[in-house]
Amino acid sequence: MAKKVALLQGNEACAQGALYAGCKFFGGYPITPSTEVAEVLSVELPKVGGKFIQMEDEIAAMASVIGASLTGAKAITATSGPGVSLKQELIGYACIAEVPCVIINVMRGGPSTGMPTGPGQSDVMQAMWGTHGDHAAIALVPDSCQEIFSETVRAFNLAEKYRMPVQVLYDEIVGHMRERIEFPEPGELEVIDREAPSVSPEDYKPYDSTKGQVPPLAAFGSDYKYHVTGLNKADDGFPTTKASLVDAEERRQIDKVMDNIADIESYEEYLTEDADVVIWAYGSTSRSARYAVNELRKEGIKAGLFRPITLWPFPAKRTAELAEQAKAIVVAEMNLGQMVLEVERVAKGNCVVVHEGRVDGDPLNPGQIMDKVKEVL
Repeated sequence: MAKKVALLQGNEACAQGALYAGCKFFGGYPITPSTEVAEVLSVELPKVGGKFIQMEDEIAAMASVIGASLTGAKAITATSGPGVSLKQELIGYACIAEVPCVIINVMRGGPSTGMPTGPGQSDVMQAMWGTHGDHAAIALVPDSCQEIFSETVRAFNLAEKYRMPVQVLYDEIVGHMRERIEFPEPGELEVIDREAPSVSPEDYKPYDSTKGQVPPLAAFGSDYKYHVTGLNKADDGFPTTKASLVDAEERRQIDKVMDNIADIESYEEYLTEDADVVIWAYGSTSRSARYAVNELRKEGIKAGLFRPITLWPFPAKRTAELAEQAKAIVVAEMNLGQMVLEVERVAKGNCVVVHEGRVDGDPLNPGQIMDKVKEVL
């Protein structure tokens, strides 16, 4: 049987991916260029027994998502850079309280209002370091409408599996472009639900580290009653200042990500096997980079593309290996230098690392990337 296909905008594909993953709640606030995610879910969620609410601001939107998730619902919000800035305190709360949720950031330029209708990739460091305190982060960067669908599903899976917020970052270009989407059949893509407790309500501890790095999570409103706080806490959820417990909690929450990089990490390589120069690019910029690789190959220049799909945790191991193989890495991104700092860090001087950036509201085009490659070689 032929699969269902449609011509969908990236933001529409995101909403459909959320529904496929079993999302039952959206809490948000309109902001360009992400608003279509909310528009679609406002229509579709009630059809599947879900709830949609437009809150009074971005702060309240994030709070509503945390609350909905604690009741057992898979919950999502969609915004852009300034909205993520407002959500940051509550993202930190979701990190320490280990509340699974998905945050869509359709990136634009900045700072402040910037150019709401233009693309940007200047929020990638914000996704890791924007909130306060030591914490782990997972951020995904799809580059097509089809991948927005599948990576939104994966974002929910990772959020549920590791009990934490997961961000999906794609820029205005991919968010607003339209491409052919092939809808996977139910069950074709893996859908993960959070682990529920197997003990009696009387014996349940919401942060019981003896259950592993990711303790089971009960739903508010069920027979399980427990305490949630933004403070460091013991395994029963109540605050503690005991140094050994605080240290153990912080380390466990980071280790649950860092010890599972093989499960979380995803990237694509194109013609890197013999590459003298590797173009390191993500999101819509990687589409220009792929074209540049093909044109450079026609000119006899051995170029290749490394495209991270999981941006955080940073793909350090493979990037370091490419730095040992290649003469140069060109980091192409729509900002004035963010992920290039991470590439430089793991390259450790084993090859030349240069940056090609743009922040004027136009995308990086293949010609710019080709010129930078020729300059460095």
